[in-house]
Amino acid sequence: MSSVDTSLGAVADLGAGRGPAWLDSWLAANAQRVVAWRRHLHAYPELSRAEHETTAFLVEQLTRAGLKPQVLPVGTGLVCDIGEDRPGARTVALRADIDALPLTEATGLPYASTVDGVAHACGHDAHTTVALGAALALAAAPELPGRVRLILQPAEEVMPGGALDVLAAGALDGVDRIFGLHCDPRLPAGQIGTRVGAITSASDLLELRLTSPGGHTSRPHLTADLVHALGTVITGLPTLLSRRVDPRTGTVLTWGAVHAGEAPNAIPQDGVLTGTLRTGDRDTWAKLEPLVHELVHSLLAPLGVGFDLHHRRGVPPVVNDQESTELFRAGIEAALGEEALASTAQSSGGEDFGWYLEHVPGSFARLGVHSGTGRVKDLHQPTFALDERALLVGVRAMVHTALRTLRD
Repeated sequence: MSSVDTSLGAVADLGAGRGPAWLDSWLAANAQRVVAWRRHLHAYPELSRAEHETTAFLVEQLTRAGLKPQVLPVGTGLVCDIGEDRPGARTVALRADIDALPLTEATGLPYASTVDGVAHACGHDAHTTVALGAALALAAAPELPGRVRLILQPAEEVMPGGALDVLAAGALDGVDRIFGLHCDPRLPAGQIGTRVGAITSASDLLELRLTSPGGHTSRPHLTADLVHALGTVITGLPTLLSRRVDPRTGTVLTWGAVHAGEAPNAIPQDGVLTGTLRTGDRDTWAKLEPLVHELVHSLLAPLGVGFDLHHRRGVPPVVNDQESTELFRAGIEAALGEEALASTAQSSGGEDFGWYLEHVPGSFARLGVHSGTGRVKDLHQPTFALDERALLVGVRAMVHTALRTLRD
């Protein structure tokens, strides 16, 4: 990676003057550095479990500030404590994800990805920058009422997610609450959306492989018609699920790909169907795997087609508890004012932050990144871009949320 260029124009600090004084001073002195970090990370993205240079860059920034980051045993990602672990004091974790997506960027930005086929099209560079900025700002505080644990996590974009690596390393041991942010291009920069309860959904992958003796299309009665069987599952399984699962759970099965055969007059011997199965309810998620197998069997049994179903469980829903979300809202309001508070709907997308909430209470929020002009440039698209004012908004919100949690 190249060195960080801090010769940038000023980026407005939408919360300037709201304090505390040491935070205002730190941001006034370091706002350009914060933006430069994000642009540097954006230009040099790395895929899940390959974030070695990204990790080295983050270690360097934290070490320069006198902190002692610890790289995770898997070789990428890190954990770093700020403040002392005093008897009776709380520990709050701030988490961000550091990996990029296998997409080719098409923004035309001067700091666009320099890596072919890899881009920060989901905003993880912004998440990382916000968490890093919050950590270094907190490290500059005269005194902290407890300890803050920075978690910069690898491999969020692959299932079941790098959060499991963090948990396996014991990085959540001793943590009382955990908080995280995710870019949301539907909200304007300066606002943060919060929600009590489920904010994301569980996301599983399904791969169904069908087998048949094959045959000529003129004699389907002498074999098992594999393509017809694929069609039966494609249309039948979502319908059956809608009658076996409470619709209030937001359970959705969507097929993404189907492959079978080559010749128009030959019934193929094998075919593959893949898709995603999502639900917003934790209890429903636990029951879906055996239910899907049962329904696939019932659909295919009359057709004489063999099948092998690979149900790859992904991540649980992110379910924000009320007390943590109230602390988050209080932190956002203190950092930016009441006008910064927004509500947000539950998403059908998956997010491995849910694994953390299986162990400790916490809350996950949506960081507004839209500039307010032009069309929304959505996540996971080659044209995704964000308003960099959101970086300082995120830093302020995370710092205030950490302080509120440690004090209350």
